[in-house]
Amino acid sequence: MVAHAKALGMPALAITDHGSMYGVIKFYMAAKAAGIKPIIGCEIYVAKRSLQDKEAGVDKEYNHLILLAENNVGYKNLMKIVSVSWLEGFYYKPRTDLALLEKYHEGLICLSACVNGYVTEPLTRNDDEEGEKRAKKLNEIFGQGNFYLEIQHHIDVPPQEPANKKLIAMSKKLGIPLVATNNNH
Repeated sequence: MVAHAKALGMPALAITDHGSMYGVIKFYMAAKAAGIKPIIGCEIYVAKRSLQDKEAGVDKEYNHLILLAENNVGYKNLMKIVSVSWLEGFYYKPRTDLALLEKYHEGLICLSACVNGYVTEPLTRNDDEEGEKRAKKLNEIFGQGNFYLEIQHHIDVPPQEPANKKLIAMSKKLGIPLVATNNNH
């Protein structure tokens, strides 16, 4: 991915592996060697209730969020969130919750993620009120300018386009900025 980003003339590239940061150092070194700004992040799993809850049939469900380290404080907070997710929140996946995000939000930029994102997933179920409530909460936790509603263009993900329309409308209504991303795997 670093070589392809370099060939396309992209000045920066982010790594946001699911639930872990194992690839960060190798990615960082490759990006620096290619003259590309490395952006360190993680696609975290947010528990539906608390990261402590592990009730069979109830707590297996989760949503995604993207966290990006804005600075060294954010990098340390990202490592803390990911570590706690594995050590205390693991139930099928390494999960976090809003309380942990509130505690370690400093220096982090949050994106609302894919169609299974914490904000977007309710929109795909036509629960726009819940999606808006979650967006407001994340904007409150991370602060204006540190939380973005994420739109993507994946033609093979049918709920994506209707969700994008709702996210654009939500952005205008709440004053939360949009960011366009795409998944690379």
